[in-house]
Amino acid sequence: MADPIRWARYRWQRLISTEGREGSRPSNSSNKYHQSSKAIGKHRIVIPCLGHFKEEYEKVSKLYMNNKIRTTKYTLLNFLPRNLFEQFHRVANLYFLFLVVLNWVPLVEAFQKEIAMLPLVAVLTIIAVKDGLEDYSKYKMDKQINNLLTKVYSRKEKKYIDECWKNVNVGDFIRLSRNEIIPADMVLLYSSDLDGICYIETASLDGETNLKQRQVVRGYSEQVSEIDPEKFSSRIECESPNNDLGRFRGFVEHSNKDRVGLSKENLLLRGCTVRNTEAVVGIVVYAGHETKAMLNNSGPYYKRSKLERKVNTDILWCVLLLILMCLTGAIGHGIWLSRYSEISFFTIPEPDGKLIPPTLAAFNVFWTMIILLQVLIPISLYVSIEIVKLGQIYLIQNDIDFYHEKTDSTIQCRALNIAEDLGQIQYIFSDKTGTLTENKMVFRRCSIAGQEYCHEENAKRLESYQEMDSEDGDSADHQCGSSMHISKWEGDDCRAVNEPLNRKSVNLLSGSHSALGREDGAGDAPHSGHVAFSSPIETDVIPDTQLLKKFGQISSHSCDQSEASSKLSLETMYITDFFLALAICNTVVVSVPSQPRQKMRLSSLGRMPIKSLEEIRQMFQRLSIRRLSSSPLPNVKESSSESPSSFVSKLSVFRMKMASPALDETAQRAAELHNMDSPENSHVPQELDMVNVAACCEHNSATSSIELSPLPKLCYEAESPDEAALVHAARAYRCILQSRTPDQVTVDFAGLGSLTFQVLHILPFDSVRKRMSVVVRHPVSNKVVVYTKGADSVMMGLLRTASEDTNNSEVEQMKIKERTQKHLDDYARKGLRTLCIAKKVMSDAEYAEWLNHHFLAETSIDNREELLLESAIRLETKLTLLGATGIEDRLQEGVPDTIQALRKAGIKIWMLTGDKRETAVNIAYACKLLEPDDRIFTLKSQNKSPGFSAGLVIDGRTLEHVLHDSLQNIFLELTEKCRAVVCCRATPLQKSVLVRLVRNKLKAMTLAVGDGANDVSMIQVADTGVGIFGQEGMQAVMASDFAVCQFRHLKKLLLVHGHWCYTRLTNMVLYFFYKNVAYVNLLFWYQFFCGFSGTSMTDYWILILFNLLFTSVPPIIYGVLDKDVSAEVLLQLPQLYMMSQKSLAYLPSTFWITLLDAFYQSIVCFFVPYFTYYGSDIDIFSFGNPINTAALFIILFHLLIECKSVTWIHTVVVVGSILFYFVFTLAFGATCKTHNPSSNPYWIMEQHMTDPVFYLVCLLTTCVALLPRYLLRVLQGTLFPSPVLRAKHLDRLTPEEQREAIKRWRDDSVVNCRVELHTISGSSSSVTALETRGSPAGFCTLAQHDLTFPFRKQAF
Repeated sequence: MADPIRWARYRWQRLISTEGREGSRPSNSSNKYHQSSKAIGKHRIVIPCLGHFKEEYEKVSKLYMNNKIRTTKYTLLNFLPRNLFEQFHRVANLYFLFLVVLNWVPLVEAFQKEIAMLPLVAVLTIIAVKDGLEDYSKYKMDKQINNLLTKVYSRKEKKYIDECWKNVNVGDFIRLSRNEIIPADMVLLYSSDLDGICYIETASLDGETNLKQRQVVRGYSEQVSEIDPEKFSSRIECESPNNDLGRFRGFVEHSNKDRVGLSKENLLLRGCTVRNTEAVVGIVVYAGHETKAMLNNSGPYYKRSKLERKVNTDILWCVLLLILMCLTGAIGHGIWLSRYSEISFFTIPEPDGKLIPPTLAAFNVFWTMIILLQVLIPISLYVSIEIVKLGQIYLIQNDIDFYHEKTDSTIQCRALNIAEDLGQIQYIFSDKTGTLTENKMVFRRCSIAGQEYCHEENAKRLESYQEMDSEDGDSADHQCGSSMHISKWEGDDCRAVNEPLNRKSVNLLSGSHSALGREDGAGDAPHSGHVAFSSPIETDVIPDTQLLKKFGQISSHSCDQSEASSKLSLETMYITDFFLALAICNTVVVSVPSQPRQKMRLSSLGRMPIKSLEEIRQMFQRLSIRRLSSSPLPNVKESSSESPSSFVSKLSVFRMKMASPALDETAQRAAELHNMDSPENSHVPQELDMVNVAACCEHNSATSSIELSPLPKLCYEAESPDEAALVHAARAYRCILQSRTPDQVTVDFAGLGSLTFQVLHILPFDSVRKRMSVVVRHPVSNKVVVYTKGADSVMMGLLRTASEDTNNSEVEQMKIKERTQKHLDDYARKGLRTLCIAKKVMSDAEYAEWLNHHFLAETSIDNREELLLESAIRLETKLTLLGATGIEDRLQEGVPDTIQALRKAGIKIWMLTGDKRETAVNIAYACKLLEPDDRIFTLKSQNKSPGFSAGLVIDGRTLEHVLHDSLQNIFLELTEKCRAVVCCRATPLQKSVLVRLVRNKLKAMTLAVGDGANDVSMIQVADTGVGIFGQEGMQAVMASDFAVCQFRHLKKLLLVHGHWCYTRLTNMVLYFFYKNVAYVNLLFWYQFFCGFSGTSMTDYWILILFNLLFTSVPPIIYGVLDKDVSAEVLLQLPQLYMMSQKSLAYLPSTFWITLLDAFYQSIVCFFVPYFTYYGSDIDIFSFGNPINTAALFIILFHLLIECKSVTWIHTVVVVGSILFYFVFTLAFGATCKTHNPSSNPYWIMEQHMTDPVFYLVCLLTTCVALLPRYLLRVLQGTLFPSPVLRAKHLDRLTPEEQREAIKRWRDDSVVNCRVELHTISGSSSSVTALETRGSPAGFCTLAQHDLTFPFRKQAF
């Protein structure tokens, strides 16, 4: 019997709501509201492949892609050519390919052809294998996804059949069940949910685990049975495929030419998961690579680091050096041949008997020298850099200090090639909410009708609150909104009457859920252990005592006192509407804690005990009388003349009818008595025409026949923490949001029972309007009410203005506005986030007129966002201010210390936030971005005479003027003289523009950090983007280069790992240049003794493998593990970061000094063996072998001198490289007798190993070559140590001595800073400042001011 009762109740409600809407909505068939048809090229027409659409479908379907996806780059056929083509996009690879081809020319051949190809082939093979393995893993994933099964309607079999995802096409009907993944973008046409809702989880797209509601297309939600594809006779016209996840524009055109607008609420996106809905049916509009998810999957993006750009520049210098050396060789060879032209030994004729001219021979030698000296360009440098970066990323990701226990997450390095940029950051642009703060919104204060309620008890709770992480099962009760301190509601003066769900009704609803769970298998849905924005500190609110007493009066006040307490009635109206707005004006999804992914549906009639079918019949009769007695479109004049007492009577009738059938006649008589106009209450404004809960004509315990039971625990899944905080605050006052559907929202208000509001429209928040609104039809007054909440900077300008014939209500409203503004300013100074709450009552004529324009915007495809924005602005005018809220967002742990350390490191920090100025400044002081002694220089559109200060505060309106081209340089000049900048009321676009401005104009290295979707553009524009694992999804993390759990992790990420990564990589790059130049010069010096013929004194195999094998591993270990200063000292002395920030380790002078040192060492390495064996009869390889061996010792020991921390790994690698060299040369000399026809390296190393002169030459050469560098390092460490060397010395001290030394270091730094500041303050500088004058046109002017640094704090 239970299911038929629920079904009958539901169908009756739908009948009433449908007929009510027909009277207030414009006819879709009117040609006036039709839009002209657009070109098919700009829009997409979707039709089913069924019925009379078959022929048209054949034509249209060819233009659209199927649902098969391929994310791989290669196939078996094109892998080799395409991979080689991509690799040769690198200039270095192309250069070495050119050398390989050049070596095949007989006239300029320097090596054997196979040997010349060896380095290039090795590098290309390694990269090709890596690319092939990556692509093969993508292929397996694509194959798995394409072969997933889904239910597709078959026109042949006339039923839904299992079909692979890859066979789905645009126009197909798809049927999905609970927990199934959506295979393609489809418009929702049917849902098994009675309200036409489908719940989806979008974690795969944006990381948000909160459920999202999607709604069946208007007109299809009233279906009793599942939609039949064979009877679908409509066509869909929508926009072309795009990657905007938050937008979908189009309309459904029925066969009678009626149109129904489509929005993102009707679109199910590929990759999302269906939750809590047994079955949904949709028609595919985008498939495969045209779906929004695939269009957003652009693959890995590549950023070039600053160091990489420098390396490319220095490689060009090496190329010029190579050309210079080859020109020297060519000219020398020409001179040599000219001088000895008469000697036949040097003028060997060609096979045809002709002699080569010296000029042509010099030209040939130039190319031979290019091949011989090719090692000067380090082909292995690029591969080594990639390996070193991977090693550095591995160390960062495995740093235990980045682990966050509460979220069980650690740092993510999403960009693998810009780790060294972390050590060069000059500007940090930080969001406030969720980045510097916890993003845990706690309701602290509120102001209603100009009266402030401080919630002192709640403040005391927060001060002493210690949030504990509970792992037992009871923690879910708190997370799902269990209200604490309920006992405070019980008392004589302030007693709240609660009318919870009847146990039978609750069991009826929960039974249906459990039945569904048993049918599909309970527990198949993933259980979420944590609901966002639902920790106990956020959900538990202690009501204010004064406000609680007024709620008690609302529940118990007698209607007989309404005339004597008109002022009280007015105040209670404000209070009631205020909390109704908190509960209604949001997009919170309600669910049950026992089933966190199960929604909570409560009918407005579900609170009555259903005992018999006769009672249902009487209920239907009462509702019929009510609907007939109150027209859906009441007369505007009548509604405007009603008084509060009339609504008291309406509410009384409504509640008595809902309570007991026996009270109908008595209630109607009471309504007739109280419907008369009251002159005493004539001053009540129309906007407050509402439910007057202050005069309820009943005693709750006496008249209510409803059985009391405990209130069910509810889970509130909100998209933002602000919404969750406000809903939980309303819940604390027994204004409980119980259920939400696209058409209605049910609120249990104190002792009044359930009030079900018909939801007409939701105007979501956007960064332009900075507010959101919900349009509802009131269940008692049957009038259209607009509830709006938003930033006070925009809301105050939308309120009703006083006219000449101002009445008492408008005067009272002006007073409320003034008092509320004072409260808002006070909240902001305390660092609270502020929101204004307002409402507007519309007549049905006004609503119908607005709805006409809004319907045009909804059904528009082109310029839809602009039209909807205009429509929302047209509605949100002449509002009545109800009150304001103050919400606290506490700072994250360690934020002040982190900001102080980053500023000491020379990093300028800008805070970009959308909050108001006072809130932003207060948070800036709390996190020590601004110091108490700082002077504040505020730029805002109302300023006329700014004064200079060390801290700059600017609002969003002024940013619009400042960002003009003519003012950008002046603005940046001003910001450079301020150590902190706070931008308040900034939009996401302004944030990204500011980052780009500083990056491009000042040529500074920038880092942007944020946690929400509004920070994505800023993160992507910066040189380095950091996302924070917040409570608002993963958009910022997915768009970032690095993702951290807390803002405090930036301290170690930059000051330690950033410093290490930069110094390690720069030292390794410089070492590579040194190593190659030093070794190549050995061949160059030999050319002076062989007629510049391009001959080598070393075997070609050893020559090629010297850089490729013998000396390649030690610099990689050096680049990964070298540590100049310990992490502890770097954290305690942030000033050391300036060394890497200013690129002191890789200055142009450092590069050239390194090359000069390489030239010196190569001269020593060549000429010491030369003079040793001068006059002897040793062969060419016997002369080259000691040179080659000494070069190996010099290059490896040079690395040990440069290492700041030599570990056992360094020792093993260096010793291993030396042993490997000797083993290879011994084996090579013993086996390769005639590898090169013109020479023979046989037994060369074996002979030298028995010669003491060989050991003496190697020892002497190594010592003489490295002595200058060693002496330089000794002098640097003793006579003029750098800050890094001084800090390194601290690691050798005992802990006590180290603390004392660091303290002295800090004291010296403070004294130096004070001296610099005193010097600056003593001299005044003329600075061009901005002055934005408030004017109707909002223009900016420039003024010259002599700005100084007065040592006094400027008042706000």
